[in-house]
Amino acid sequence: MKPGARLLTVGLGLLLSACTVVGPDYSLPKDAAVNRQDLQGELAGTSANVVSAPVPADWWRLYNDPTLDQLVAQALVSSTDLRVAAANLQRARYQVNEADAAGGFTNTAKAGAQRLQESGQAFLLPEKVPVANVGDVGLTTSYQFDLFGVLQRGIEASEANADAAQAAADTARITLVADVVRSYTQICAANEEHDIALHSLDLQKQSLSLTQRLRDAGRGDETQVTRSETQFKSLRADLPRYEAARRAGLYRLSMLLARPLNQLPQGVADCAELPRIAQVMPVGDGAALLKRRPDVRQAERRLAVSSAAIGVATGELYPDISIGATVGTVGILKELGEPSTNRWGFGGVINWTIPSNGARARIHMAEASNQAALAHFDGVVLNAIREAQTGLSQYTALLERRDALADAEASAKQAADQTHRFFLAGRESFLADLQATRTYTDVTAQLAAANTQVAMGQIDLFLALGGGWENSRPAQSPEQAQAQK
Repeated sequence: MKPGARLLTVGLGLLLSACTVVGPDYSLPKDAAVNRQDLQGELAGTSANVVSAPVPADWWRLYNDPTLDQLVAQALVSSTDLRVAAANLQRARYQVNEADAAGGFTNTAKAGAQRLQESGQAFLLPEKVPVANVGDVGLTTSYQFDLFGVLQRGIEASEANADAAQAAADTARITLVADVVRSYTQICAANEEHDIALHSLDLQKQSLSLTQRLRDAGRGDETQVTRSETQFKSLRADLPRYEAARRAGLYRLSMLLARPLNQLPQGVADCAELPRIAQVMPVGDGAALLKRRPDVRQAERRLAVSSAAIGVATGELYPDISIGATVGTVGILKELGEPSTNRWGFGGVINWTIPSNGARARIHMAEASNQAALAHFDGVVLNAIREAQTGLSQYTALLERRDALADAEASAKQAADQTHRFFLAGRESFLADLQATRTYTDVTAQLAAANTQVAMGQIDLFLALGGGWENSRPAQSPEQAQAQK
């Protein structure tokens, strides 16, 4: 073996034996907030209204409402938000393929022809070189060694980024489901409250009619009629807002399902009973919550991306090593392929940009970004616990208020009935009867609104618990998508 070839072989052998992976190997920091023991147990505020049982993947099925199930199924197919998330996920997966394809073998081919006047002195000739038709045909193949693991870190970063995109798609899914359930509940609540308001209006209308008859019989005066009529008109003035709330829910459902109003499932617009869960609400614990919430998983994957970026930046300090071969023919066009025009070569190439202060600054920038990603991850974890605890506390308070209003409504109804009988018997004044009726209708309206708030509180709590993405259909890989074309 010639000395030059021997030296090249020895040099490449030494480089290969020194293979290492630059940058830190990613692992979840031990002091990360997700590892705190105080965040792993039962959620604060747990009461008899909830149970520390696993949150079902399809939590909306707890309502046992076929119409709601149909709405969610249609939204998961046609939502524009999910289409955006799916496209972003596919793009991230193609980026993984791109990173996998980096390095390794690279093949190039070229073919060209030109009428050329070469410089004679370039060939150490004193005379002018004749003009000629020159051709150049060649094939080159090279293999880039990932001696320092820069390409590996790039693959790790792209894979973690794809995982983060998947978590973002899961977040979009649970948000969509919550919005669908919330819109449907708004429609049902508006219709239910409208019916209750109509009942209260009918009671007031009966009272007004009785007051008018008593006036005509000489047992009352015009002032009593006017007051009764004023309360009747006040109750009637509330009716349009229920219709507006119903229409707003329908419009939002239309947007979420990407369908016109007349193509929404039958019975949606006429729903007049709030969806209710027929069991104690399952909420799980802190450990399950942090594993389930996709935004926590997304933040953790972003932390992994930033860790790999440190290795990519560190790789700029090291040279690129490749080995390759080339074969071709260069010469007068009509003589291409003859022995005098053929050429070939084989050897290694080292490309190295001598590190500057800028390269090291980029490493420090990547390290600072990694610290920021860790802080963001900790913040997402703490916020997830806060949202769940807050949602649970508010839900418990809403239930207690609803129950108290239910007792108040029963008392108000009893008081209104007694006062009205006493008024008819002449043992109570008209003002007392009017006030008792007004109190009853007000408490009834408050109870209806409280039932709506409980239903919305359930949805907010389920959203904070992060369930609803587990049974989603996995997005296709780029290869699967290509195979179906």
